[in-house]
Amino acid sequence: MNGAPDATTDVRDVVIVGSGVAGLSAAVYAARADLEPLVLEGPEPGGQLTLTTDIENYLGFPEGIGGMELIQNGKEQATAFGAEFTHSTVEDVSFESRPYKLELSDGDVLRTRALIVASGASARWVGAEGEDELMGYGLSTCATCDGAFHRGDDVLVIGGGDSAMEEALFLAKFADSVTIVHRREELRASEIMADRARDHEDIEFRWNTELEAIHGSQEAGVTGATLVSHPDGYPGEKAAIGVDVDRETVDVGGVFYGIGHTPNTEFLRGTPIELDDDGYVQTTDTDAWATTATAVDGVFAAGDVMDPNYQQAVTAAGMGSMATLDAETWLETGAPASAETPDSSIAEADD
Repeated sequence: MNGAPDATTDVRDVVIVGSGVAGLSAAVYAARADLEPLVLEGPEPGGQLTLTTDIENYLGFPEGIGGMELIQNGKEQATAFGAEFTHSTVEDVSFESRPYKLELSDGDVLRTRALIVASGASARWVGAEGEDELMGYGLSTCATCDGAFHRGDDVLVIGGGDSAMEEALFLAKFADSVTIVHRREELRASEIMADRARDHEDIEFRWNTELEAIHGSQEAGVTGATLVSHPDGYPGEKAAIGVDVDRETVDVGGVFYGIGHTPNTEFLRGTPIELDDDGYVQTTDTDAWATTATAVDGVFAAGDVMDPNYQQAVTAAGMGSMATLDAETWLETGAPASAETPDSSIAEADD
């Protein structure tokens, strides 16, 4: 834990759950404010950005920067200011009394006066052969991040909801052709998004079709894909039980997954933190134009874990800084001084 004190008795000012761009940005701000933050890196340190080979739209890097390099730079910056890191994951959290209690995957127990949830969201994968090797090398889950790398390419978009339509419409600005691959004949997308995709001259549809394999290498990138189809739809399920399906290998320069994301909020279920139907953290309504505050005092959220719309590195970084500024203000105006201080004693503790 980089020299951190005993986690079973330690009470921190700020604990940050997550080590992607939002978590690292929060850590830099918290460390510079002498809050001595502890960052729980989780099972995938660095988050989704570590799967991106080149980032060209992050401010301040005119030549672009690799996702892993950006994450490593952010961690070094936060560490230089005094942030501490541990690979632990939060298994359970209790907001019944302050400081709040966090039970970690390694058996340790932490208490913290303020908590910043920046645990991100995980893109859903298809399970196609080759996706592990080629993710970030022509296979992507973010058209706005990687679409410009596919100028003049033929690309596939996998999915049938609004996410897939949005990916396809954005990619059509760069790619020579975009083919949406959907496992049945009806889209889940809203009517307006489906119509926009159908009406676009550079977007085609492959109905009752699924992606079985992606071809290529990390050196050459994606070079092709194997598609399976069946007139009754869901060809992957049919192939798995021995039903005959049609297979076709197509030449493509990129594959994009547009089947949504799953926010990493399992540890918050059953707590007073409000989640929407998809599991994203809900922030509270205030007079401010924006806030990272949640329904629990002293708990803040930043990045993809509370943002189903933008999901960009630069917006996540901004929200990370906002979360720390909100947490710092809250600590100055209402946080109790020790683990023994109950909620009802906040006012007295501040006097």
